[in-house]
Amino acid sequence: MTTDLNKPETQTKEPKNIQPNIGLEKESLNKANELLNAYLADLHVLYIKTRKYHWNVAGPSFKEYHEFFEEQYKELEEIIDQVAERIRTLGGKPLSTMADFIKETSIEEDKSGEVKTRDMFDRLLADHEQITRELREDVDTCDEELKDAGTADFLTGMMEAHEKMAWMLRKYLS
Repeated sequence: MTTDLNKPETQTKEPKNIQPNIGLEKESLNKANELLNAYLADLHVLYIKTRKYHWNVAGPSFKEYHEFFEEQYKELEEIIDQVAERIRTLGGKPLSTMADFIKETSIEEDKSGEVKTRDMFDRLLADHEQITRELREDVDTCDEELKDAGTADFLTGMMEAHEKMAWMLRKYLS
């Protein structure tokens, strides 16, 4: 059997981007994805900051603090994946470059050199509390304005995770 190499056997078309038909208007999906991507940016900056402190903590309680920061950044890794998957579930595209994360974050990147251990805990606590406050507003927006109970519930779970991480950081500072 011979085939004509110049003649395509089948036409390949770009796959159609099928938007979710889940009872939410496209505008609501877009707004929910904007909120989720802003949160994803915050998570990445917080993740990098937590890793930085994990690598650079020092002092008599080094091992304990090193392991504590590792637990926190591993939890953030899981949350990052869940948020990106929620964005995909809603037909969106998660941010995926450091430039985008830095541009969209509300969390301050830590560009400082040496950081005292106490300051590491203070800074992470402030970030988790800031994210918690922002999530609280986003939950209300998703529930009341966007009528997206699913994303509101999802963000409530995320908010609770940050509240717990903040509580643990607070206990180290007390």
